[in-house]
Amino acid sequence: MFRYLPFFISLAAATNLYATHYDGNIYTLSLDSGNSLSITLSLKTCGDAPSWLSLDPSTRTLYCSDHSGNAVINGSLTSYSVGQHGRLTELAKTTDVGAAVHSVIYGGKHGKNGGSALTTFTLPLISDEGPLQILRYQMPQPGPKPQQDAPHPHQVILDPTGSFLLVPDLGADQVRVYAIDHHSGHLNACPALNYTAGSGPRHGIFWKSKPSHWAQAPVTMLYTVSELGGHFNAFSVSYASSGCLAFRETQSFVPYPGGQLPAGATPAELRMVGSSIYASIRFDQGFPPNDSLVTSAQLPNGTVKLSQITSSYGTVPRTFAINKKGTLVAIGDQASSNVAIVMRDPRSGELGDLVASLQVGEPGQASNSSTGLSSIIWEE
Repeated sequence: MFRYLPFFISLAAATNLYATHYDGNIYTLSLDSGNSLSITLSLKTCGDAPSWLSLDPSTRTLYCSDHSGNAVINGSLTSYSVGQHGRLTELAKTTDVGAAVHSVIYGGKHGKNGGSALTTFTLPLISDEGPLQILRYQMPQPGPKPQQDAPHPHQVILDPTGSFLLVPDLGADQVRVYAIDHHSGHLNACPALNYTAGSGPRHGIFWKSKPSHWAQAPVTMLYTVSELGGHFNAFSVSYASSGCLAFRETQSFVPYPGGQLPAGATPAELRMVGSSIYASIRFDQGFPPNDSLVTSAQLPNGTVKLSQITSSYGTVPRTFAINKKGTLVAIGDQASSNVAIVMRDPRSGELGDLVASLQVGEPGQASNSSTGLSSIIWEE
């Protein structure tokens, strides 16, 4: 079932990446033409616990979310201009509600989630300007798993039309759905996508088929991974006359060889390029002592099948990013606090050899999710 395919690439010039670490720094990394990865700059910024980066390439603006807040103490959102050689200059910093773990740019606005709330801001960000909208979450009672003591939104997803925002909520066992008012930027609640109790949906991605003379109407799919239940789920998405989204589950399986995760292992981030879907698996030690990435291949009908498992070249792969050419994957391993660069075949989608690996900041603790490397992003 699993095959290995060696292949080679060449890099014409140095490429920058940015990484956040819970030590309070944003690190600028450089991958040169000799496949040497190094830290070129570091900036103490973005609060006590920088957790996520979003880049707007059209304005060369980087946004950093601070995870240090909670239900009582506010975190922050900071913007930076991206200069030559990866140099960052702070533009603005404003207070956010709770501990933010993810963000996305939508319709000229900026949406961001953390703690038990979703917060939106008007762009460009202005220092100390208040949020555009705060949507606070509550649960009538705790969920069945210890991690479900309260709502825990983990991501903000923009649909292919740019008209809807989705928020996977690990605590509430649902993906919250919002229709975007493009005039005001405000979010209007739609019926949520509900999961089996104890699932804990964490990350998701949309896919839309390309127009074809032989196909009927384009197909839109939502793929998600659930941290607590360990499942990959596929949903067919339709745009209802009510102005909201409708979902029909088409597939559910455990994205791991043999259909069962090792004890304590959990899926984390999910990404897709072409017809290949990638999920990071934490705490499985599939390549001792390192954890894993699993690759699935999408079939023409929108369903997927597992095709490959490879090393994350570190422990607790919280995040990973694929470059625009589709030739390299940067893996952010949280506990070992290293960035691993892995080859990717853009035709088959298969992952290959390790290109480079670099320690960034101090290693974290596998038992403490607020230590170690927190995110990685390409400057493209």
